[in-house]
Amino acid sequence: MSVSATPAATVSVPGALRHDWQQVELLALFELPFPELLHRAASVHRQHFDPAEVQVSTLLSVKTGGCPEDCAYCPQAQRYHTGVDAQKLMSTEAVLEKARQAKAAGASRFCMGAAWRSPKDRDIPKVAAMIREVKALGLETCATLGMLSAPQADALKSAGLDYYNHNLDTAPDYYGEIIHTRDYQDRLDTLGHVRDAGMKTCCGGIVGMGESRAQRAGLLLALANLPAHPDSVPINRLVQVEGTPLHGTAELDPFEFVRTIAIARLTMPRSMVRLSAGRESMSDELQALCFAAGANSIFHGEKLLTTGNPDVERDQALFARLGLRPMAVQVESGTVHADIVETAACERAA
Repeated sequence: MSVSATPAATVSVPGALRHDWQQVELLALFELPFPELLHRAASVHRQHFDPAEVQVSTLLSVKTGGCPEDCAYCPQAQRYHTGVDAQKLMSTEAVLEKARQAKAAGASRFCMGAAWRSPKDRDIPKVAAMIREVKALGLETCATLGMLSAPQADALKSAGLDYYNHNLDTAPDYYGEIIHTRDYQDRLDTLGHVRDAGMKTCCGGIVGMGESRAQRAGLLLALANLPAHPDSVPINRLVQVEGTPLHGTAELDPFEFVRTIAIARLTMPRSMVRLSAGRESMSDELQALCFAAGANSIFHGEKLLTTGNPDVERDQALFARLGLRPMAVQVESGTVHADIVETAACERAA
């Protein structure tokens, strides 16, 4: 069968928003010649974004370690011996100091992560105080705290939270190989609470965990067919940490990772596609291919929760070499997303 006859080539409007993707379409995209796939992804990227702009976020672990979950990739699970010690929730002032540093280094979004299965109701006011103060600095706010109830999501929205991160991690049919302490539906339920509260969703997954190409396609399929596309889609490349069950897993081929980025862009054309965990071990050339394939967001800074991340100077040098620039924050709303700008304007008018 020729490329022009594949299901992936029969989509009438490239870059159109769809929530009815089929597995066979995504697998056909994976099979495209590499230059053709990158051309399609880059073309769709240009329809919705300036290809020279990259949104820059900083992620801070505000409560590290001691998580009761058994996610096979995670060094923060208390059942694994990874050298990560459990710590208490940071103070608001300590978080604010890190946020000021992130803003000075060029970040437009500040993400706060806590190693909880789900926060207790008594934790929410403490996190809400952090959100309000970080928001007041003119940064976008994001949090990842585990599973949320509907009232908890509403409380975080009221505090000014722009984004909530809750990843699907992998395809539904591979999920049971990675996590046993919560169900896939638990993740979907939290995403539903976040959307219902009016927050933006940050939702992606991890590749290179031993899954097949069909299962990588299954992850992207689950993301693209959500009721609303995630506003940010972090694509993580497994960081292997000694002491976790996935330590020693065969590394994913770099070109397969770029293909995954490209298909995320094609299936979720208006989402920020973020290079997340695993960037520390990526060459500049691999990162450049990812940007060419439609990635337009990164985490910036030395640490990504408990694993390494390229330092600020390396990122600045890479941006200069590639002619890229950080995406600016909208002054009025403190956000880079036009739809949040519009929402904020409507709220002020009301």
